[in-house]
Amino acid sequence: MPKTDSKKPPVTPVNAATIMLIRDGEQGLEVFMVVRHHQIDFASGALVFPGGKVDEQDAHSDWDNYLPANSKDELSVLRIAAIRESFEECGVLLAQNADTALNTKTMVSAELVASLSNERDQLNAKKLQFIDILKSNDLRLASDQLVYFAHWITPPMVPKRFDTHFFIAATPADHNLLHDGHESVDSIWITPQQAILDASSGSRTVIFPTLKNLEKLSRFNTVEEALTTTNTETVVTVTPRIEKRGDDNFLCIPENAGYTNCELKMQ
Repeated sequence: MPKTDSKKPPVTPVNAATIMLIRDGEQGLEVFMVVRHHQIDFASGALVFPGGKVDEQDAHSDWDNYLPANSKDELSVLRIAAIRESFEECGVLLAQNADTALNTKTMVSAELVASLSNERDQLNAKKLQFIDILKSNDLRLASDQLVYFAHWITPPMVPKRFDTHFFIAATPADHNLLHDGHESVDSIWITPQQAILDASSGSRTVIFPTLKNLEKLSRFNTVEEALTTTNTETVVTVTPRIEKRGDDNFLCIPENAGYTNCELKMQ
């Protein structure tokens, strides 16, 4: 793990949001994951969940009019960022038509999402704001469908730090998820158990926070079980620390954060 100069103060973490899009598959619960481009400066080539940095547009003052009623809280901006990133990266849009949003949990159709391909390109090119897409199509963001799953902060000794909030959400059945070909170069629906096995065998690169959250997700057999159980759990902030024992170093996380195997022997 890279370290900063011990004489310098720790770098302030960048706020980020990640979304674990899940579905019921033939082999059990599956999660959508993407492979990051090898030229990306963080986790290049790794298998990750869609997500990224919180943007100024995610805190636009007009968002209050495009969120579910009485849903605004301290996580609202992060939920907006997670949904925006998932639309940018893999073309899923967790939103509802304004005229039906109060009476149903039905997401917008795949046909509508496909019709927004030009707007998605403009969004990725920073030529359009996410809220403008909702305004022009009379949509409401389904931010209340995201369940808070985890909170990880990169350790102080690391030069590139993130304050990352993880959410899980059911994937609209008819949406066609696909990597964007820019930040991510491949994508896959995979069971958490298989992703863990692939990481263990070395056939896929999975960074520590992603691996631990795959392990946490692997407890569940169905989407309903995952959402219902997670909604009752308290999220404990995880800031991994290094603990030296004799000649060995261990990467440790809090034992009350809902994870098993709360330490990893470092090579």
